[in-house]
Amino acid sequence: MKIATFDIGSNTVLMLAVEADERRRPRVLAELSRITRMGRGVDKNGRLDPNSAALTLSTLEEFAEKAREAGAERIVAAATAALRDAADGPEFIARVKERTGLDLQIIPGAEEAALSHLAVIRGLDIDPSLPLLIVDIGGGSTELIFAAPGRDLEMVSLQIGSVRLTERCVRSDPPSDADAAALRATIDQALDALGWSHRPARLVGIAGTVTTLCAVALGLGTYDSTIVHGHRLPRGEIDRVVSLLRSLPLAERLKLPGLPAGRADVIFAGATILERIMTRFGAGEVIVSDQGVRWGLMWREIDRLYPPH
Repeated sequence: MKIATFDIGSNTVLMLAVEADERRRPRVLAELSRITRMGRGVDKNGRLDPNSAALTLSTLEEFAEKAREAGAERIVAAATAALRDAADGPEFIARVKERTGLDLQIIPGAEEAALSHLAVIRGLDIDPSLPLLIVDIGGGSTELIFAAPGRDLEMVSLQIGSVRLTERCVRSDPPSDADAAALRATIDQALDALGWSHRPARLVGIAGTVTTLCAVALGLGTYDSTIVHGHRLPRGEIDRVVSLLRSLPLAERLKLPGLPAGRADVIFAGATILERIMTRFGAGEVIVSDQGVRWGLMWREIDRLYPPH
């Protein structure tokens, strides 16, 4: 069976197409990604930005065609924070159906977290006997998933994301001391309200913010998922990259190897979210995963089609 999955986030549209059978070892047919900034202005206005919505729609049209060209017999599409929070989200979904034929589902934060957990467990060599914290820093929200032996998953979706917090807190270029302090205070307040006191043995970071920070730390002129996926970034490297991003105006950030133009204006906020989470939970390193919600959707479909024995 050939399966395609879509993840429509606040910053990026991602598509994965695979071929799978009873052996449950998917063969990748296509992977596509485009930054469309779907969440632009949603935090302030409660509605989708027309230009971002138009770019997202045309991207979905193109990616759906590519999925079908790859032979996808089943297509599953999920949208996260931007469409959850936008009053005109249902109208956009209707336009997606009309233009692309895709049945786009807005998934709640808890389901997004569960899909991220599934992607990490299947995609990385993680010791299941150790407590694990997964962080998925998106454009509009950040999902935290805590997994420990003998306990149900604890999952939460926080309304802090790289796009949302940039729009809310960053006023200067490069970010001022006041901007950085406002970011830290907003993030810490959200983590305080969560009330978690976990001390995980492993921290895994998924989605574009963390993979971009990894690419910048490694100075990758061309992104290579085989290098990024599974890489371990020490806390010192995160602090170095946060300081670097804070010191550079946007025009200089755009020159950094590993930093796509579509993330350059929001990456400092995303990096600060990761830094504050590492501080809160005492993490000395973050294991980077290149496989997020689209992979969780793919594994869920494989489990349905070819149940594990």
